[in-house]
Order: sequence, then structure tokens, then C-alpha cells
Amino acid sequence: MDAPSERRRIASDKPFFYGLVAIAAAYLLLIIALLLADVHYVSLSEIGKALQDEDIQSSVTLTLITCTVTALLSVLVAVPTGYLLSRFRFPGKRLVDALLDIPILLPPLVIGLSLLILFHQVNLFGRTIEEWFAWAFQWITAIRPDIRPGVTFKVPAVILAQFTVSCAFAVRTMKTTFDQINPRHEHVALTLGCNRSQAFWLVLLPQAWRGILTGGTLAWARALGEFGPILVFAGATRGRTEVLSTTVFLEINIGNLQGAVAVSLLMILLALAVILLVRTVGERTVLGTETHHHSGGSHA
Repeated sequence: MDAPSERRRIASDKPFFYGLVAIAAAYLLLIIALLLADVHYVSLSEIGKALQDEDIQSSVTLTLITCTVTALLSVLVAVPTGYLLSRFRFPGKRLVDALLDIPILLPPLVIGLSLLILFHQVNLFGRTIEEWFAWAFQWITAIRPDIRPGVTFKVPAVILAQFTVSCAFAVRTMKTTFDQINPRHEHVALTLGCNRSQAFWLVLLPQAWRGILTGGTLAWARALGEFGPILVFAGATRGRTEVLSTTVFLEINIGNLQGAVAVSLLMILLALAVILLVRTVGERTVLGTETHHHSGGSHA
């Protein structure tokens, strides 16, 4: 192609390129505008005052604990589930794949209501699921009389509400991760004498670490923002089941809009910190792996 034709092609591509940039920039500006609006509404002193509140401090602690437990549980379930969906064919696979997306598609309040009905209206051998849990863990009362065993409207309910939604995102991430890994490496391992379990642990899983990290991060961030199921299934009791998302709700209810915005900014900072930390660790691991490969190659 001669130079004039190339210039004409580039000129004809400009409207298309500018259109793409305009669409992306419009959404990016919306996100920036939302953040700037929150930052402009509250001062640093108000944020500091919110952080000094004992109820909010308790909420932060519970949020970090429940989100971390939820992320770990989500990865624990997502890795084998994603592996099954990616590597095996079985009857009803499409149905299973569709069912796993239901927590993503359903309104959050519906999930919370469904959990509440499941634990309080479904009878198994003469007891509800909630009553079975209370019976199984009644020994806790002997150690801590102030603790009543059970799930609903307690900390386990917060974790279960977060997990029900977050795990679906982690499963989808892990299935995509395994789909993108060439199964040839596993087949070679099988021909060399490994069984399916050894091929999974020694060959496939080390290649999937970035997907695992992404799935865990996504589950943690989704758990951080979960509100509807927690409000219905766990409640929003100060000092007991209050997490940051329900703190925003409670602060709005008492008319403390500045406190609600301050907590919202704290949630944004926590989410950004987790994402940046995970990406930094991931980049360092990649660089370390590449350095190791280069040094190994030059040594050879």
C-alpha cells in the first residue's frame, strides 16, 4: 500500500477510534464524578470522626473477617467446580452451568429471603435447619453463655449471605481460567504415569494461580459490597451483624448522611487497596517467574 492510500485509511479510521474513546471516556468520567462528589461532600475530619466511632470500628473488623472468610470459601468451592465444568462432560452439564449463574442474576433481596425461608421453613426430621444448627452447636453455650448458637441474624448468616453471591462470580472466573489453559499438558502428565489427581495438583493448578487470585479478589470485593441478602438474612444489629454496607444503611436511616458518605469512601479505599495489592503481588510473581526462566535458560 502506497503512502497516500495509507494516510487515507488512517484518516477514515479516526471517526471510529474517536467514537470508541468517547464512549469509554463517558463511563470513566461518570465513575470519577461519583468519587469526586463523595470526596467533596465530606472533609478529612469527618472521615476521621467516623473511624473513631466504636460501632464503625466494630463494623470494619467484622467486614474484613467475613469478606476474607467468604473469599477463601469461594475459592475452595470455585476451583473444583470450575474444573469439573471445564474439563468433563456429564448429563445435565448445561443445566448445572445455568443454575450456578442464578445468584448473579437474582435480585439480592430475593436471595436473602430465600435463605431465610430455607433455614426457618424447611423441616428435616421434625426440625428446621436453623434448629438443627442450634442443636449441633449447643455446646458453645456451656463455654460462652452469652452466645446463642445458630445461623440466622448472627455472624454465620453474614458469611453465608456473602458467600451465596460471591461464590458464583468465583466459579465463573475459575471456569474461564481452566478453559484458557491447554489440556495438552495434563494429557502429557497422564501418559507419563500421573493419575488425574496428580495432573490437577502438579500441572494444572500451578498454571491457574492468576485465575485463583482473580477469583478470590472478585469474591472479596463482591462480599464487601453485599447488602440485600445480609439485611434480610443477618440483619443489621449494631456490634453484632453490622458490616460496612449495612453501616451506610443505618447511618442514612438516622439522618447522618455525612457519616454514610465517610463509610462509603472507606469501602472504596478498602476495595482499591485489595485490588492494588493483588495486582502488585501478581506482577511481582510474573516478573520473578520470567527472571527465573531467563536465568535458567542462560545457565543451560
